Amino acid sequence: MVAPLALPKSRQRLILAVLMLCSLLIWLENTVLSATLETLADPARGLGADPGQLQWATGAYTLAFATLMFTAGALGDRFGHRTVFCAGLAIFAGASVWAAYAGDAGQLIAARAAMGVGSALMTPAMMAILMWTFSGPARAAAIGVFSASAGIGMAAGPVLAGFLLDRYWWGSVFLINVPVAVLASIGLAVLVPNFRSPVLRPLDPAGMLLSVSGLVALAYGLIRAGQVAEWARIDVWAPVLVGVVLLAVLVLVELRIKQPSFDPRLFAQRTFGGGNVALGLLLFGVAAITFYNAFYLQGALGFSPMEAGLANIPTALGALTAAPFAARLVRRFPLRLVTVPALTVAALTMGGYGFLGLHTPLVRIEILLLVQGLSIGMVIGPVTAALISNLPLEQAGAGSAVTNTVRQTGSVIGIAVGGTIMSIVYRRAIEPALEGAPGPVRDQAVVSAEQARHVATTVHRPALARAADDAFIHAMHVGAGWIAAIVLLGAVVLLITLSSAGKAESPVPEPDREEALGPEPRTAA
Repeated sequence: MVAPLALPKSRQRLILAVLMLCSLLIWLENTVLSATLETLADPARGLGADPGQLQWATGAYTLAFATLMFTAGALGDRFGHRTVFCAGLAIFAGASVWAAYAGDAGQLIAARAAMGVGSALMTPAMMAILMWTFSGPARAAAIGVFSASAGIGMAAGPVLAGFLLDRYWWGSVFLINVPVAVLASIGLAVLVPNFRSPVLRPLDPAGMLLSVSGLVALAYGLIRAGQVAEWARIDVWAPVLVGVVLLAVLVLVELRIKQPSFDPRLFAQRTFGGGNVALGLLLFGVAAITFYNAFYLQGALGFSPMEAGLANIPTALGALTAAPFAARLVRRFPLRLVTVPALTVAALTMGGYGFLGLHTPLVRIEILLLVQGLSIGMVIGPVTAALISNLPLEQAGAGSAVTNTVRQTGSVIGIAVGGTIMSIVYRRAIEPALEGAPGPVRDQAVVSAEQARHVATTVHRPALARAADDAFIHAMHVGAGWIAAIVLLGAVVLLITLSSAGKAESPVPEPDREEALGPEPRTAA
């Protein structure tokens, strides 16, 4: 059995602290933007971004993250994971400065995409360094501690963003990334060996190009539909069609490659394929309903960013509480019995937004968010663990990559579709209130509820602001119904594809290191 590098325990703990700091940075970035959307939409306090631009600002990060992780892992094998990690941190920090001082929505979108590139370079390197640093029971404990950073980021992100937005300009939520990235880079350079795998994975440029172009085209068409409030226009359906074709070509190309970066053969396995589809649909719903939630709390209800951040804490706490509880349940009961009801409840809580209004008591909103967090936490952990544990050991890495990509892709499409439904329904609902309004007022108010409230204040028409609130609530109700139906489809998929008997497999015992991870890594100090 080939042993890991014999690092002192004190150095191992410091490496783990650095990795947790970087993971926290990524999770914070995944959550702070949702608290900033309402401010960015405001023409006075933000950039006056329309819903389509905000969809791109959210989705560009996730899209770059999803499509570049395969390439990032292969680059780490070739040039050393520390080298790639530091490059990712530098890109992330530089793009954060760019985002903080973006002069318009287009610059913000580009900066967010660059931040996604940085996160994609960091993420595979984090897990590789963790796996090479620890072994045996220490590795399991380290992974458990490392995973806590996700929960901390989920809970702290909206609150931190709210604190900054209440006191500083919107760019401050991005600028705080810079000192953290600098500190993490120093820790990496001083503490972490430059682990490299002696077995080089192919870079697969064709797969990367097809996945990026396919998802960009698909997202563009879906978001464009919301901007023009039509589905039949050629600039809507043509990009969607091109995106679908490119993704189909991606599958065909990857099937012909001996070592594909994205292995579609894995979907032929019933549990793996069905579980990934269900997770993708769940993350679709989470992304879409989070997008709605940001505008509901701060826009329709008038919460400050800090109040909205605090109001979202029950979701994070619910997910954190449910994850370990679900892990215990699946050791006693069949996975299907635990996750199908939980995913059904998650879908119903998203549909529950259809019953929220301008005068809904806060306690009802908090209960809904808590139940939503609990149900989501009951699904993601157990299903993800089952997907990987059901694969042969030599396919575990490829399976993990596929699962991460499906989840991120679900988020991208969720933001695109959910935001487009909201935009189309809002425009149709606000039009009666705009009859007889001057052209400039009409043109601005029809874009979004945020723009309508701003112009209503400018021209002293409070009735227009009330009409915008009502139109937004109607749009949220319609969108919530569609989102719930799509997530319910995920529950049906789990019901069909998961076994009705037996418990989820326990984590595989520590295997021979050479079998699990390949030969001893080469390092460069």
